[in-house]
Amino acid sequence: MTANRPAPSAASPSGRPAPAPVAVLGECVADAFVTGSGTDPGRPSLGLEVLPGGSPANTAVALARLGTPTRFLGRLSDDVFGRLFRDHLTRSGVDLGGTVAAPEAGTLAVAELDETGRAAYAFHAEGTADWQWTASELATAAAPPVSCLHTGSLALAKAPGGPAVEELLAEVRERATVSVDPNVRPLLVDPAEVRARMPHWCAAADILRLSDDDLALLHPGAGPERAADLFHADGARLVLVTLGAGGVFASLDGKRLRVAAPAVDVVDSVGAGDSFTAGFLHALHGAGLLGGRLEHLDTEQLETALHFGTRVAAAVCTVRGANPPWADDL
Repeated sequence: MTANRPAPSAASPSGRPAPAPVAVLGECVADAFVTGSGTDPGRPSLGLEVLPGGSPANTAVALARLGTPTRFLGRLSDDVFGRLFRDHLTRSGVDLGGTVAAPEAGTLAVAELDETGRAAYAFHAEGTADWQWTASELATAAAPPVSCLHTGSLALAKAPGGPAVEELLAEVRERATVSVDPNVRPLLVDPAEVRARMPHWCAAADILRLSDDDLALLHPGAGPERAADLFHADGARLVLVTLGAGGVFASLDGKRLRVAAPAVDVVDSVGAGDSFTAGFLHALHGAGLLGGRLEHLDTEQLETALHFGTRVAAAVCTVRGANPPWADDL
C-alpha cells in the first residue's frame, strides 16, 4: 500500500469550515497470530507473527490513512510493543500528542484464525498500560480542539481506568460528537458488566457502533431493530450494527437503513469493524457533520457514509491483519 496520505482540505463539501481533528481513545494490543507449529518433534514450538492491533488503535490508523486529521489518546508502554505501536501510528499519520508514556507493559493477544478468517483470542492483559488511565491524564490528552471523540472497547470497560474514561464522555459531549464501540471481549470483561454500563454509554453517545457478535452477547435473541430501539431509549441517536458479509444496519432516530457489503475474497476479518467505523467517521468529517449532535445528518448523507464505511471494511478483509487501506488505494 502507498505511504502517501493526502492533506485534509480547509473546508468541507458543505462550505462550512473543516471540523477539528477526530480523537480516538483506547488501547493498543499486539496481535500475535499463530502461523503453525515447529517441525522438531523433540522441541515443541509455536510460530507467531506479531502485528499491531487493538480496536481503537485500528480505527485511528484507518482514519489517518484516509486523510482525516486524527489524534490518538492512548497509554503507550516503552517496551517492544509500545515501540511497535509508536512506529505504526506515526507512519500512518496519526498525531501522538495525546498519548501518555506509560511505565506498565503493553497488552498482548494471541489470535488463531478459523476457516472463515475470524479470530479467536487469548489475552495477556492484567495490569498492562492500556487500562491505567487517571482523570488528570485524560483531561490533558482530550484537550480541545476535537470534533469527535471515538472510544469504547476494553479501555472503556476495564478497571481501573474505565470509569475515568466514562466520566470523560459527559465532559467531551459538551463540545464534540461522541462515538462508542463496545467491542465486547468476554474473556476479559463479563458481558453482563458491559450490559449494565450500556445505558450510561448510550446516554453520552451520539453514535453507537456494535457488531452482530456484540449484539448476541449483550441482547441474545434480539435483532438489530429491537436492539436499536433499546439503545435509542437510552439516548443513542444513531445506532449502527455491522453484520459481516451481511453489510450494515443503521437506525437514525428510528429511521432504518440497510447497506450491503461489497463482495471480496476474504483473507481474514481482523479489524474490519474498526475500519468500517473509520470510513464512516471519515465520511461524516469530510461532510462537516461532526462537532455536535448530528443535527444536520439526513438519511441520504447517512447512506453515503455507510457505503463508504463498508468499502473500507471490505478492503481490510482482503489483507492479513488490521492493515487498513490508504485513500489512494480506494
